[in-house]
Parts: sequence; structure tokens; C-alpha cells
Amino acid sequence: MFDEGKILPVDISNEMKKCYIDYAMSVIVGRALPDVRDGLKPVHRRILYSMYELGLTPDKGYRKCARIVGDVLGKYHPHGDTAVYDALVRMAQDFSIRYTLVDGHGNFGSVDGDSAAAMRYTEAKMNKITLEMLREINKNTVDFVPNFDGEEKEPSVLPSRFPNLLVNGSAGIAVGMATNIPPHNLREVINGVITIIDNPDATISEIMNEIKGPDFPTAGIIIGTSGIKSAYETGRGKILVRCKAEIEEEKGRERIIVTELPYQVNKSKLIENIASLVKDKKIEGISDIRDESDREGMRIVIELKRDANSNVILNQLYKHTKMQDTFGIIMIALVNNEPHVLNLKEILTHYLEFQKQVIRRRTKFDLDKALARAHILEGLRIALDHIDEVINLIRSSKTTDEARNGLMSNFQLSEKQAQAILDMRLQRLTGLEREKIENEYNDLMKTIKYLREILENEELLLSIIKDELNQVKDKYGDERRTQIQLSNDDIDIEDLIQEQEITITLTHSGYIKRIAADTYSSQRRGGRGIQAMTTKEDDFVEHIFITSTHNYILFFTNKGRVYKLKGYEIPEAGRTAKGTNIVNLIPIDRDEKIQAVLTFREFKEDNYFIMGTKNGLIKKTQISKYSSIRKKGLNAINLRDEDELIGVRMTTGNSEIIVFTRNGYAIRFSEKDVRPMGRTASGVKAITLRDDDIAVGMEIIDKDAEVLVISENGFGKKTPISEYTIHRRGGKGIITYKISDKTGLIVGAKMVKDGDEMMLINSSNVAIRLNVSDISTTSRNAMGVTLMKTEDKQKVVAIAKINCSDEIPKEEV
Repeated sequence: MFDEGKILPVDISNEMKKCYIDYAMSVIVGRALPDVRDGLKPVHRRILYSMYELGLTPDKGYRKCARIVGDVLGKYHPHGDTAVYDALVRMAQDFSIRYTLVDGHGNFGSVDGDSAAAMRYTEAKMNKITLEMLREINKNTVDFVPNFDGEEKEPSVLPSRFPNLLVNGSAGIAVGMATNIPPHNLREVINGVITIIDNPDATISEIMNEIKGPDFPTAGIIIGTSGIKSAYETGRGKILVRCKAEIEEEKGRERIIVTELPYQVNKSKLIENIASLVKDKKIEGISDIRDESDREGMRIVIELKRDANSNVILNQLYKHTKMQDTFGIIMIALVNNEPHVLNLKEILTHYLEFQKQVIRRRTKFDLDKALARAHILEGLRIALDHIDEVINLIRSSKTTDEARNGLMSNFQLSEKQAQAILDMRLQRLTGLEREKIENEYNDLMKTIKYLREILENEELLLSIIKDELNQVKDKYGDERRTQIQLSNDDIDIEDLIQEQEITITLTHSGYIKRIAADTYSSQRRGGRGIQAMTTKEDDFVEHIFITSTHNYILFFTNKGRVYKLKGYEIPEAGRTAKGTNIVNLIPIDRDEKIQAVLTFREFKEDNYFIMGTKNGLIKKTQISKYSSIRKKGLNAINLRDEDELIGVRMTTGNSEIIVFTRNGYAIRFSEKDVRPMGRTASGVKAITLRDDDIAVGMEIIDKDAEVLVISENGFGKKTPISEYTIHRRGGKGIITYKISDKTGLIVGAKMVKDGDEMMLINSSNVAIRLNVSDISTTSRNAMGVTLMKTEDKQKVVAIAKINCSDEIPKEEV
């Protein structure tokens, strides 16, 4: 029989609820969620503190991970060695954490999902930046609490001299809640804290001027800013992360090269997934997949079949694989041991308040130490001022206690001061030593005054925090890895882009880039600035112009399509970099070639596009008709069978035009002879072509320039524009070049001036660069001179004018 007095009736529902809440809070506070102050969960904090106690600083040798794990288990974290080791391993993986806190020696896993070697094989020590997490922990900067058995003391939080919660992020699943905070760039986050120091009322938008978005250790590309903005304003948001992939051409085939993956994507599983999709014919057009990654970096090569459209396949890969992934941001952290969903400013504000406490506690510690030393020095100064009396008192005392009490009563000294006098060595009585005591005392008084000012003046306190954060930033900061590309869904994209002048270069092989206009100009020598760009041996800069980041850039192709980009959408690159292939920016086909690039500010009603075609047609259309160009491009002109676009120019409606043909004819006429037409029109006849003739060039007349005509056998000549009289549009034209079997047919013609350079390319893909000033000026029906020697079956197949004048052209209208 039970004693009824010892049995308490309990409602099982309430008891289960109470026990479950206790369990949930234990998991939330003690395991799964990071503290907003140091960004660490208890297990990570205990690992780092244990390594600190073991003396595993960056300048010391490595220690077995089994030793570290054992120390953590025995002293602070009795939750299983696997949990501790897994946490230690993650802090050493440069693909898991943005700024690794542990310097691992041995196999610590890979981005392919390989696990780390057993802890008995691996070694570790603290990384250099980890010292900033623990700096001055011995100066009473944080509270220490008893460990699980009360035998040891452990820090409740680390001083964390940089905002680790945002810098390295955190992920954890608790009970009823989860956190997923992405890593960020150290420089940007520290600049964000400094923004709040300088302006406590700063808005999240103002802070975002410094903190652009997450910065993943595996780099990648974030598409759009709306998810970032939502996460920073509400604490929750989704961002789209895409791999870095470029389309390259190799031996007549295109291939996709992947060099960066979205965060936490397993490379090996990704390749298996792509192979499976190809096998199941969900994605067609891929002929081979290779992993060419090595210690230099990641490289996945996806070979495509000859007839495959690379842009289509790339988009299919984004849709069906982890080459494009969604990262869900949930910024939950512990504030005073309670979980809170925090926005960007709240995280930084909590961190700043914590740093104020750290600096105040450190200052109080230093002040107490300085005051204690000053107190001793004051006693020594009194003793030195009365040295004879002190010596007599000590000599006449029978015991140490008697001497101490005598000093205290005779000279009004404290017990510590009296003991310091008794401990003083005789060498301190020399003049030099007396002077040292005075100097030390005076320096201490200055230090004490400064430390008290810190405690009393918050502006001084904040300036110290700011200076120390800047020191960390300068020492450990690096460039952003993850690119952020604006998407069409972003609102007011241009409001986020600073308007500036930029130089755009596009090479003959299709590589494009932008750099700041002043950077380009400052690097040029003798008007040959394009040589500062690195290109392949058989490549050269064909289009170069200055525009603005907010201006439109239109690309017209030989198939009559037009594509539109804004200046800021052209990827920025270094002065000597070759840039990005244009196929990565606009979806042109393999056999499609850029024929013209035009830039302007707005689609004005009174400006026109003049387009010429291979079949001798010309079309004039208001540029406002092209204002709604979609991402997939737009038909700029309705080409008839086997016709091609050969040139596009922008005019104000009052220009003169000249069209050249393959058989050596040209016609010059007024633009007013061409009436404006709709966007889809085919155009009207510019020149009546003779049998087996086609148009090969169209230029706007420049009365200060000359006409340069070049034939397929490498002959060429310049002719004054005055020799070309004006005719009505649609005529057969006049002779511009006397062709023969020796010269071959006309390849192209350009309006040129001295200072320009020409590039000639033959059928063997050999190029030659010529100064226009070195070419003879002759009459219209002359044969010209040899510009490029051609061997049997070799022909000049393309010509291009390279702008090398001291002035790079700005937008045309």
C-alpha cells in the first residue's frame, strides 16, 4: 500500500506540456540556436575556448583533434564525441564557413560530400581570426558560468571582436523553430556596424548600401535583390543562388564551364544528377560531362552537341538541377537567452551594445589594475621620501608584522603599500630607480584619466569600437566572392546603381566587358588604349565606346535580331581581362554575328535607325519603335530569303548614306530619299544589284573622311569622298573599285581617317593590323595596292575598323 500523503495527483496533459517546453527550451538555448552577440552555439563556443585553454594559437603546432574533442567532452559539453567533432570539422571547412575559425591539418572533407577522416588522424589549431573571437577574454570582458558538473568555469559568450553571427552565418534546427543565417563579407558587415555608430537612426536601406547581401564561401551568383531586402527588413526571405557558368567554344563545339556552385551544393551529386537527366532524355544536347576540378579551383565541363543551343541547355540545367538553388533565410538568434526573429539592423545593434559592454568591462578591468598599481607606487613614493625613517623602523622591528604595522601607523599606509615597501629591493633606492618610479606613476595617472574618460564618455567609447573594428577589417577583410545580379523583378534597379561613365569593349570573337572610363583613359599610351586588353592571338577589339551605366546598348545581328542591355548589365572586368563572352548575356545563336552596337540614353522620336542588307535594301525606322525589346530579343528588320543585315547606323534624318557592293560598285544618296517605316518592314531598294552581286557595306558619309575599299585577295585603296557624287536611291551605282582576277571581289568598305587602324582576317583565320595612313589614296576605278598577301585558296573574309584615336567615341546620338 502506498502512503497517500506522498502521492500527488497530476494532470498528465499539463505535465507533458511542461516537460516538453523544458526540453524545447533546453534544445533552443543549449544546442541549436546561436547567440546574437558572438554568433556561436554552445558547442562551437566550448570548442574554441577549449582550444584557447590548450594554447592552440596560430603560432603553435597542431594538436590531435581527438585530444581537443576529449577536452571539450570532459570539461564542457557531454553530448557525444561525434557532435563535437562534426562541429569542429565544419569550422575548418573553407567551403562551409566564410572565415574558417579552425586551422585543420589532414582530411577535413570536401565539397563532393566526402566526410572528414577520423579524429585520431586529423589535427587542428586556432586560425588567426579566431584570436579576435577570444581577444581579452581574460580581462573580465564576459561572464563565466559553472560547467555541467560545477568543477570548471566556462564563458557564457565570447568577446567576439567582429560580428560573427553575420560574417560566418549559422544554421540550426531547434524545436518548433529553425535558423538559417547566411555568411557575409567581413568588410561589408563591419562597415554596416560603423554606419550605425556614425548614424544610430540609419535605415536598413542605408545599411544595405554597405552590406550588399550574403557572401558565400563557394561564391556563386545571387539573382535579384528582393529576397535580400525582405530578409534584411523582416528577418525572413528567399534568395535565388546560381552557379557561375560560362559558354565557351572549342574546336567548333560549345561547352558550358561551371567554376562556382551555390552554397552547400554537393558537386559529385550534381554531376550524377545531370548525367541522370541526360540518360533519361529530360535534357538533350549534352555529349559529355567531366569534373576537371583540382587544387587550383572548381571546373565542371559540360560538352554540348554541335547542333545544341547552349543558352537553352543552360536554362534547363538551372531549372532541373542544383546549378540554381534557393536559400531560405531565417534570422533567428538568442537575445538574453530568448529566441527572436531579427532584422539586419537589430542584429547589428545588439552586437554593438554587446561591444559597448565588452569595452566597458575591459576598461574597468584595466582601470582597477592601474589604480592598484598606482596605490602601490604612492606607497613607494612615500617610503622614498622618508627613506631613513623607514629603514630605522624596519631595523628596529623584531618581526615582519611589527614592521608592517609600524609603517601603516607612522605613514598612514595601507597593508598592501606597507607590504610592497617591505618587499622592495635595495636597488630601488638608487636615483635612477627613484626616477623610474616617478615616471611610471605619472604615466599611470594619465592612463587612469583616459580610462575614466572612456567610461564617462560614450562618444569616445564608440570611437574605440570603430577603430578596433577597422583594424580587424584591414587585417582580415577580403573582396566579395558572391556576385549579385539584378533581376527584372527588382524594383527601381537603377536607383541602386551609381551612374558613371564606362568604357565598353567588344572583340571580334564576342568577348565584352566594361571598365570605368577614367581608368581606361589613364592607361592609354599614344592613343592605343585597346592594347591594354588581353585577347587571344586571333582576336581583337572591334567595338569600343564610352557610355553610361544607365544608357541603353543595342546589339544588332546579321539575322536581323536586336538585343538590349543597360550599361550596368555588362560585367565589369579588369583593364587587362578579356571579358565575358556575349553569349552569356544575350541568347544569340552560334551562327549569329554582332553586326552593329549602338548606345544612347533614350528612345527619341526624332532619331532613326538606318539598316542596310546584303540584298541591297535599306530601311529607316524611328528608334522609339524598338523601346520594348524583350530579353529574348526582337526582330529589328523582316529579312527576306537568304538576306542578311550588314550594318546599322543611328541618324537624325539628315545624313547621307553610301552603300558598297561585292562587284565594286557604290551609290551615295540622301537619307531623305528613304521614308520612315515600321519595325517589321523589309525596307526599300538602296541600290539595284547587277547579276551575282550583293551589298557588303553601308556607311554614313563623313565629309572629312575617305573611303577605304578592300578586296578578297588582299588589295585595297583609299579614295576621297568627293569623287562619289550624290544620286537618287535605287540606282545601279558607280564604280568604286576596278576588280579583276588578281584583286578578287570586294570584301568590305569603311569611312576612315588618319589615325584609324584596320584589321584584315583571311580564311585561315590569320589577322593583320594596318595603319590607315599607310594606305595609298587613289581614284575610284584604280586597283589599289597589296595590303595583305594571300596564298593559294586563301581569301580575305572580313575587315574591321579599330578605333585608335585619342578620343574613344561616346554615344552617337
